[in-house]
Formats: sequence, structure tokens, C-alpha cells
Amino acid sequence: MAFSSISHNGRGELRVYESIDDLSTNLAEYIAELSEASVKDHGVFSIALSGGSLISMMGKLREAPYNRTIDWRRWHVFWTNERVVSKSHSDSNYRLAKDVFLSKVPVVPSHVHSINDTVSAEEAANEYEFIIRQLVRTRIVGVSSISDCPKFDLILLEMGPDGHVASLFPRHHAMNEKNEWVTFLTDSPKPPWERITFTLPVINSASNVAVVITGENKARAVQMVMMGNDNCPSLPARMVSPSSGNLVWFLDRNAASRLNS
Repeated sequence: MAFSSISHNGRGELRVYESIDDLSTNLAEYIAELSEASVKDHGVFSIALSGGSLISMMGKLREAPYNRTIDWRRWHVFWTNERVVSKSHSDSNYRLAKDVFLSKVPVVPSHVHSINDTVSAEEAANEYEFIIRQLVRTRIVGVSSISDCPKFDLILLEMGPDGHVASLFPRHHAMNEKNEWVTFLTDSPKPPWERITFTLPVINSASNVAVVITGENKARAVQMVMMGNDNCPSLPARMVSPSSGNLVWFLDRNAASRLNS
């Protein structure tokens, strides 16, 4: 499996792979190792997913040896962001994860924490935050020692060509939310317009954050995130910086193609 691991300006660990298949294989191993360590340490593995191709790349977890060695009963699954649409809608991150991944592994159904898809975006965000707060109180989800934010064992993110992560878009007011754990959008720069998303304080309170980026159309944004100076406009992905956790970037060679230019 070909990859190089280097550090860019304190941006965490950077892994560059020759192919998406190599990336997917290593991502599965990375998730499985964190799952085992978290369950051994505190009996639970709390993981927050994004949508898109990331879910497909997690597919190797359905295969041997992971389908037999992971303690799926201890998983609690969340979403870093969700489109406020019906769970049966083709735009639903929940539907994608269920169809491609969750229905293929023995995760306990009550441990899959999706949004209420029958209410407004604002209500959905408030209800989702309430669910997370209850799980923090019962120690299913950890709590940051620095703030009162939840401390997920792993937050998985993808990055768009514009540098957005979760549903935090450049120059959008959601980027500035500091008090809420979950916020909402009714004016997303890309459809669907209504969404909920974890805020930056929650993302940066996680024990581990992994950002998965593939494709040459992301190369310019990757370059700006990894090599841009602090005076350049802040892209959301550049603001991902866990306060006391680990940050790993999983890139294919196309996404990383401008890093040496």
C-alpha cells in the first residue's frame, strides 16, 4: 500500500495514496483500530459520519476481517451534517449510510442517531443537539476537558472543492457559531438549501478527526488548506484543528497533486 506520511505547517498527519482503493483499505484499518482502542478504554465508540463518497470508502469495513473483529454493538453513530429531507430521499445522508454501510453491519439500530426529518431545520438542529447532550450526560459520548463540548471518538469529514467540511461553507454565518453544538442552514450555497451541521467547536473537540479528500478538482483547495499562510481567507477545512485530539488527512494522489507546486 503506497502512501507517504508527512506534516504540513502543524496541519496534522498527511497520508497520500496512489489509489482510492489503497486509501479505502487504510481508512478501514484506521477506523477499526480506533474502534478497538475506544471500546477498550471506555466501552463505546462514538463516530460521526459525513455523506458523499466517504461512505462508499468505508465499505471495506463490511468485509473480512473487520465484519467479524469490530465490536459493532458498542458503536454509536452520528452525522456531522445532514440535509433536512425525508430519510427516504436520495439527498439524505442517513439513507446513503444505511443503504451502503449500516444495513450491512450489525450496529444496534437504537445506536444510530439520525435527525428528526419531520420538522424545520432549526427544530431538527435543536433536537439533535438535545439528543447529543443527553448522551453526554449518560457518558455514551465523552466531554471535552477544555470546554463543555462533546468529545466524539472519531469525526469523519470530507472536503468539497470550495474547502467546505460538514455543512460549513466559506463565508457562511454558520462558520462563526461558537455557542451551539449543532446549527442549521436555510440558505446553503448548494442544494438542498436546508441542513443541520456540527459547529467548529464540536469538530475541534473530538479525540480524532479524519478528513478524506479525493479527486483533482479538490487539489487547489488542498493546496490552500495545507500551504496557505494565515493571512489568506480562511477556508472551513483550514479551521479544522482539534484542540487536544489527533488530525489525519487521507488524500489520493490527485487531490494532493498541487502540494509540491
